[in-house]
Amino acid sequence: MTRTDHEAVLDVQDLSVEYGSGRNAVRAVEGVSLSLRRGEVLGIAGESGSGKSTLAFAMNRLLRPPGLITGGTVRYRSRSGQEADILDMTDEELRAFRWSELAMVFQSAMNSLNPVLSIRGQVVDTLRAHGSRKPRKEEQARTVELLRLVGISADRASAFPHELSGGMRQRATIAIALALEPEIIIMDEPTTALDVVMQRQILSVMMGLRERLGFSVIFITHDLSLLLEMADRIAVMYAGRVVELARASALYRHPRHPYSYALLHSFPMIHGPRIELTGIRGWPPDLRATPSGCAFHPRCLHAMQECHELLPRLGVPSGESGHEVACLLNEGAGLGPVPQELAGR
Repeated sequence: MTRTDHEAVLDVQDLSVEYGSGRNAVRAVEGVSLSLRRGEVLGIAGESGSGKSTLAFAMNRLLRPPGLITGGTVRYRSRSGQEADILDMTDEELRAFRWSELAMVFQSAMNSLNPVLSIRGQVVDTLRAHGSRKPRKEEQARTVELLRLVGISADRASAFPHELSGGMRQRATIAIALALEPEIIIMDEPTTALDVVMQRQILSVMMGLRERLGFSVIFITHDLSLLLEMADRIAVMYAGRVVELARASALYRHPRHPYSYALLHSFPMIHGPRIELTGIRGWPPDLRATPSGCAFHPRCLHAMQECHELLPRLGVPSGESGHEVACLLNEGAGLGPVPQELAGR
């Protein structure tokens, strides 16, 4: 990983999202705070239903009804030093902001591409929607340049989405996201529908482009092993909350939350000794009736009585600078010894 600038290009504070209203409202994201540093790859991991995609859509104001942002701020800081809260932008400001400053690569490339426009047409449409008045020849040259950046030959520019493979469609969506040279790209499980070989190719292309162009990335996936390879920092989400936030290397060596530890031991290692996979017992909580106290306690092997009653807050364990965790085991207060696997250094 390259060294990143410590200045935050995106700062999320106390962001909350609900689906529905009144007594039947479902809290999908609750009080999430995190920052994306300039040039950084920030990974967001968790099981399905943990709130990862809802968080991404909320940050970009792409939530559809009945989704509703009920609190928080999402502040963007440009290279020139100008700041703005994305949640306060007018529709016109938001239209100008998207794609030029913050772009998003969606999970299903086939559904995010227009089936009746060629790939060239969709790149040109993006350029023109944001004020491009360049001659047609220059727009076509820009399209070819973008496609080559992601490993698609120029002769495929006239192809329609259904004429491309899944991997090429995903590369095309990345090319469109890069059209206006944004500072931030959010990738919402972009490799889920692809085979392992194609996943690695897409990630290799994306990381190469990040090194070359210097944009920041928020990468969302349920596959923690991918994030360990490519992310600078990782936020682990459970039941709409961030339960652990740390450097990727620190999370791999010393996960401090039982959920993070369980995720790490739920997939096989390609190298090293053979180990027995433990998985995670039970299933994710129903957000309409989230358990009291720590939402993970019904599935946690180390749960105490206090875990049923007290809601842990994200904080820094003793001696763990830059590592935040929301778990009573790490808060001390005489709650009992920390299990060896969660004790850190």
